[in-house]
Order: sequence, then C-alpha cells, then structure tokens
Amino acid sequence: MNSFTAPLAPSSVFLSRLAHVFVVGAFAWLSVFVAPAQAADRERVEAFLQVTGFDVAIESIALSASSAPILLGLEEEDFGLQWTALTKEVFDTEFMHNRALDILEATLDDDSLAHAAAFYASDLGQRLVAVENAAHMGDDEEKELVGGALLADLEANDDPRVDLFKRMTVAIDPEDVGSDAILEIQVRFILAASYAGVVDLRTDEEGLRAALRENAAEMDAEIELSSLRNAAYTYQDFSLEELIEYTEALEDPAMMTVYELMNAVHFEVMANRFQALAVRMGDLQPAQEL
Repeated sequence: MNSFTAPLAPSSVFLSRLAHVFVVGAFAWLSVFVAPAQAADRERVEAFLQVTGFDVAIESIALSASSAPILLGLEEEDFGLQWTALTKEVFDTEFMHNRALDILEATLDDDSLAHAAAFYASDLGQRLVAVENAAHMGDDEEKELVGGALLADLEANDDPRVDLFKRMTVAIDPEDVGSDAILEIQVRFILAASYAGVVDLRTDEEGLRAALRENAAEMDAEIELSSLRNAAYTYQDFSLEELIEYTEALEDPAMMTVYELMNAVHFEVMANRFQALAVRMGDLQPAQEL
C-alpha cells in the first residue's frame, strides 16, 4: 500500500478539464433540489444536450481519468494494462450521459431549456458549440501551449478579448466556487481510495480538507489562468463583436441559471465517477516487471 500523507495539487490536465466546464455548486445542492413544476421531458432534454454541446462536455470527463493516480502520488503505470480497461469501464460515456440526462430531466424547466437552446441553435451558437466540442476533446498539452501563447499576445496588445474571457468566467461561475468543487472531488476520491486500501491516508477527513485548502490560493490562480488559456485557444477565430455577443448572452440571468445547473450536474457526474474509480482501483494488482 502506498503511504499517503499530504495530498498533491491537482494536475494541469485535471484543472484544464474543469476549466472548460467551469464546475460550480455545492455537492449537497443536487440532493435537495426541488423539481420544477414544469420539468422538461426527456426527449427535449436530450435535444438540449446536443444543441448546447453539453453531451460532449459530459463525455470529456473520461479524459480526466489520467489525473486520478497523480492525485494519490501514483502513476498509471503502477496498474499496468489493467488501468486502460478499468477507466474505460468506469467512465462509460453512455452511463455518464444517462446520469446527466436523469438529473436534468428532473431539474431543468421548459423556459430555461428554451432560452439556452434558442441561443445555441443560432448560427453563432452552433459555431461556438463546434469549437467548444473540439476543445473539450482536444489535446490538453496543445491547448495549454497554444492557448498560453495566444493569451500572452492578447495581453501584450492590451486586447479587450482578455476582459471578455474574464467576464465569461464570472457569468458561468458568478459565486467563484470552482475551487470548492475541485476540493470536494479530491476529498471524495482520496477518501474512497483510502477505504479501498489503495493508499494509507495518515489523516482524517478534516485534516485532509485542511491540507487541501493550504493550496487554495495557488489553485485559484491556476484555475483562472487555465480558463483564460482555454478561452484564448477555443475562441481564437471569433471576432471581437461575436465574443461580445456571446459574453452578453452568458450574462443574461436566465442563461446563468442554466449554467449553474449544468455545472452542478457536471460536478456530480465527475465526483461520482472518481469515487467509483477509487473503489475499483482497490481491486487492481500492481503491475509486475517481467
């Protein structure tokens, strides 16, 4: 068993995954959410997932699995060829899709669905969805390098796009609680890994949370930078006028309500799968040298 005392900071890949779908909300929020009087039917919610690209965002959660061993001080290689098969099974795209669909069917009302779908079904909306989908499934190293270079150029030229990217982030996560979501995912994952015997955790849950919070300032800064890099990369081919239109659409209160729900759903699905992964990791045998 691997001795585990101080939790590691999330990897850039892990943060990049979250930065693309600005995860928000408290974990308990979904469990007490009261279904609206006129919840949308499943067929309309399915169409909503596709037109907004949220189906691809949910599917991309699987790409964050590579960061799981790093959060425990381990490497993928420690689990050999079994690791690929395990992550494919745990992060099953159909399961995640249906879980998101179930939650949204119970919580997304017709008016909110119609508002968001109308924007993303427009010509500009569909172009945005296309590049966002591509970025969700793209290479994280490329996004970090290319996006970082693009961001540096924008900042050097005092380009107003940088401020628009920041406004987008605020609109999608107005309470600025993305780091709380990351912390909760880490806590649930590390505790589950400890219970499964994957690591020997030398502290209790309270100590774990305190240790993770020690890096909160650095993590917040990295989340903000990762979000800006992702935005610079994703929206590089859009005009200033188009980005202004998109930003104002995101700042609409109705759209902010939709994103609050989608982010909470994304967080719940991701946390659920990381917990399941931790439990299954306890069944794997360390790779042996031949």
